[in-house]
Amino acid sequence: MAQAPKSNKKVVRVESAKTSSSGSSSTPAEATWKPTAEAKKKAMTFRIIAFALWILAIAGEAFTIFYVLRQVPVKTWLLIVLIVVIGLLAIGGSLLWKNANKLDPASRKDTVRFFVQNQLGLIMTIIAFLPMIVLVFTNKNMDGKQKALAGTIGIIVALVAGYFGYSQNAPSVEQYTAETGIVQAITGEDLVYWTTSGKVYHLCQAASDVNMESKDNTIHSGTSQDARDNGKERLTLQLDSELKECGYVDYVLPENWKAVIRGEDPFVAEDWPRGALIVNDPTETTP
Repeated sequence: MAQAPKSNKKVVRVESAKTSSSGSSSTPAEATWKPTAEAKKKAMTFRIIAFALWILAIAGEAFTIFYVLRQVPVKTWLLIVLIVVIGLLAIGGSLLWKNANKLDPASRKDTVRFFVQNQLGLIMTIIAFLPMIVLVFTNKNMDGKQKALAGTIGIIVALVAGYFGYSQNAPSVEQYTAETGIVQAITGEDLVYWTTSGKVYHLCQAASDVNMESKDNTIHSGTSQDARDNGKERLTLQLDSELKECGYVDYVLPENWKAVIRGEDPFVAEDWPRGALIVNDPTETTP
């Protein structure tokens, strides 16, 4: 391995949670990533709770439409409280659903399922808010000030809930397969490094990003799946510069390497040869 830069940081190996069937260093680089039964069970639990919260949100919307908005006069405070509660329920469901998708993501090959599974939080938010907001603005039992206040709050809460429901750069089977495959192909094992505050994980301990000053003064190491389990979104997109820091100075990345990391292009093992590690000799002197 490349000589790590001088750093006072301690390196801690994370214990694998066994959330994927391709999370070991002995797995072939080209193997398709699959979640373990434990991960699928946990994802299913999250999804059941998420659906329960969304059903409660829609039930709250129905109560608002068929009871609160039919009162004369409409109780503005009750309407606002219900809007906020519906928003919180929608957000809670979306966050759980996103966590489930990280454990058991869809494949990009199934375009419809990939879209629906990753944007279901946004879809449910629209269902829980759009009819209610329309009926608030068209309600005959409310005056202009009531409509403006309740409608504006409804739109704001809906936008916030929609933000949490929308999945940008959603995880996929292809992304997880590529990330693990790339690391194994270059280094020969599925071992990566990250920090508590970082959003991505890195190829080696010598990477400059993991050696930057941090509160806990710790570099964590483990498999690609361990990094994802600890909240890291993906492999770094600064791989081109990081290869040099890790000692793979002559490594040539394929042209579509960023798309492969994102899971947009398939991982082809032949495009990612084993890296030739150049170890710096600390005793070597410059003439």
